[in-house]
Amino acid sequence: MAGLTADSYFVGTQQILEHLGLAKTEVVAEIFANHDGVLAGIEEALGLLPPSGLQVEAMPEGSAVSAKTVVMRIRGVYSAFGLLETALLGTLASSSGWATAARAAVNAADGVPVISFGARHVHPAVASVLDRAAMVGGCVGASSILGARQAGLVPSGTMPHALLLMVGNTVQAARAYDQVMPASAPRVVLVDTFHDEVEEALTVAEAMADRLDAVRLDTPRERGGVTADLVRELRYRLDQAGFARVGIFVSGGLTPERLGPLKQAGAQGFGVGSFIAGAPALDMTMDLKEINGVAVAKRGRLPGLTQNADLVRRL
Repeated sequence: MAGLTADSYFVGTQQILEHLGLAKTEVVAEIFANHDGVLAGIEEALGLLPPSGLQVEAMPEGSAVSAKTVVMRIRGVYSAFGLLETALLGTLASSSGWATAARAAVNAADGVPVISFGARHVHPAVASVLDRAAMVGGCVGASSILGARQAGLVPSGTMPHALLLMVGNTVQAARAYDQVMPASAPRVVLVDTFHDEVEEALTVAEAMADRLDAVRLDTPRERGGVTADLVRELRYRLDQAGFARVGIFVSGGLTPERLGPLKQAGAQGFGVGSFIAGAPALDMTMDLKEINGVAVAKRGRLPGLTQNADLVRRL
């Protein structure tokens, strides 16, 4: 709000406008996307703007947008929001990029729930923003506590390999997890730490019986990662042993291209991290389209307001 994260020339702009007596100039600014994608970050962007003195219209979060779509329109005195342009664009661009990647994963999963595991791939200052944007894009949950909280959900998680390695035995760790974790927490156990995944899954299923909700496969790339053939075999063996109710959750370097075959093989849940966290920002631009009621535009752009019936008054 103080402008410390703004591009420095916006600070200079404010000073020059004050010097020229133009700081109170009435303008209309439009923010538009430069590429196709899924819109997110609107609620955060609105929180940056002063609660009075401006009129703001915006598209709903989760909306599909195409290049040149106006996602937000701001009317008011330029000095009331000009310094925030960098923050507004960055908030919308990053969040929308993550939401776009999440939507791609969700679409590829075709009905199988996807949970955002992206927090470990970004700076903690933005981890919760990533997870919230991923849920705007369609993820049903998120691993980070604050990210899930911001979406009004309980964080989603199973257990790390560190727990299993320190306990030294998957069944012992699973039983301890069952004893300590709240009843509302799904009993999902990692089964790729010590032995063959199928062998370990069957051992855990026999030990946990009806207390086990699912097993999680997170086989490292050094051993080929989680393959459709592995999931298919595990599903068959669990069913054959009488554990048809035990689900299979898959994580580890998942991309949309991998999700379809894994679903067909029997996966019933996915944790997607690096693909969402590594998404490019959905580039956003802000233009002044009116000054004191007169239509304006820079060269190459059309003067005056851009029509978009999906804009909704927010402030």
